[in-house]
Amino acid sequence: MSALRLMVGLGNPGPEYEQTRHNAGFWFVNRVAHAHGGSWHRESRFHGDVARISLPSGDLWLLKPSTFMNESGRAVAAMARFYQMVPSEILLVHDELDLEPGVVKLKKAGGSAGHNGLKDTTAALGSPDYWRMRVGIGHPGERLPVADYVLRRATRDEQESIDTALDRAEEVFPLIGAGEMNAALLKLHTAN
Repeated sequence: MSALRLMVGLGNPGPEYEQTRHNAGFWFVNRVAHAHGGSWHRESRFHGDVARISLPSGDLWLLKPSTFMNESGRAVAAMARFYQMVPSEILLVHDELDLEPGVVKLKKAGGSAGHNGLKDTTAALGSPDYWRMRVGIGHPGERLPVADYVLRRATRDEQESIDTALDRAEEVFPLIGAGEMNAALLKLHTAN
């Protein structure tokens, strides 16, 4: 596997969304940028905020689309086209309703499971063959519509669990950055 060239955190821009469950992808790429000396700047041609970090395997671009979740693909595809990246060199980090808070999993390709950010990215790239880091946020069950749930803050206990999962993801990030995705997957899934 070639080294990862682009890691995209999915979320919604603006302070009113910053702490909501749907922004778990933003939370992780912010951590990675901070840990590796990356600084964010607005890049209108890529429809988002961009940072670049240097890793032993080469440079890795980080992207936070400013298009809102449902149009994330526009930002991802613009950057992928400009830098001639193939889907297997791209990792999307996103919130996942089907995993409990505290669980984080890696997978390559697959469907969108109703996640509009993934759906739009797959359509824009013309392929589902990119990597995904799925950050568990839990499911609201029957009492609350999904849209309301993902756009609200997690409870304190849920947030602590999510933060712990993001800590584990950060621990395996050197493997991810080097493109050793199967090793990262094994280590991450063993920790869950």
